Amino acid sequence: MERTPLPRPNTFAGLSLILDRVAERRDESMWVNELATSERARYLLLDPLGQTYLQPDRDALRWLDAREREQRLGELKASFLGFAGEQPHFLLALDDSEQAAELESLLNARRANLREVGLQLAADEAGLFAYGKGLAHWQRETRFCARCGAPVVLVASGHRAQCTNNDCGRMHFPRTDAAVIVIVEHEGACLLGRQAGWPKGRYSTLAGFVEPGEALEDAVRREVAEESGVIVGDVHYHSSQPWPLPQSLMVGFTATAVSRTIRLRDHELEEARWFTPQEIVDGLADGSFLPSLPLSVSYHLLAHWLQQRAGLDLDALVAQHTR
Repeated sequence: MERTPLPRPNTFAGLSLILDRVAERRDESMWVNELATSERARYLLLDPLGQTYLQPDRDALRWLDAREREQRLGELKASFLGFAGEQPHFLLALDDSEQAAELESLLNARRANLREVGLQLAADEAGLFAYGKGLAHWQRETRFCARCGAPVVLVASGHRAQCTNNDCGRMHFPRTDAAVIVIVEHEGACLLGRQAGWPKGRYSTLAGFVEPGEALEDAVRREVAEESGVIVGDVHYHSSQPWPLPQSLMVGFTATAVSRTIRLRDHELEEARWFTPQEIVDGLADGSFLPSLPLSVSYHLLAHWLQQRAGLDLDALVAQHTR
């Protein structure tokens, strides 16, 4: 496919425009501690399920300041996220469900997960929520050394975990699982698939995890062939999206198929089929077609393809038929 400007950033992407992670200073504990007690500090609070706390009357994060942190959670270790403007931002991840419920009342807040409010939050807050959720998940999952089994301790302001066994001392880093997701086209139609457990009529672009020793483009070709039997030729990078549900990075591509031959080869997909832009318009109109949720890069891949191929606005089409 020829390259054209992307319609808008993917959800959770673009955080570097507002946040300096200051990764090179995470080991400076005295400096980080000074930031943590400053009047400018803000704390993102997550419960044991990875939900965050919101304002009671609007879709905005309920940040804690340093005073509230000291009063309510002074013993809980914070992770440094970085600077947004002149404000240092930190993460507080709760392990106690009862404490999490109590804080909801004490803070006059409500809790929600990333899927629920990812599109309702301002883009910077959605990105910070996704960042904090991904980091907190890794911290919860990394309690013991994968080499020797000894406990680990968090260092580098929460961004590394070090084995406590002096004979090992292995350093563990936050894990992100790379996955490819692709919109495949052939002569004016795009390939979409659906899983059996999805809502009736929902179709999505194809996706899968990257395997060891595999280039991203090769992962695209393999996944499409495994899931649909379609053989892909040219593959081009489109955009990416952090997807901390729980710990993935979705790397989006466009690709061109050699032919339209479909042979479902495994049980992951219930159906795979080709859609022209007009078939998508008609399906949205009669309810037989549902795109992926706008939260996902899959939706953006389809939206970009429809705009590029037929001058159609997927947001407007969806709004028109979901009133």
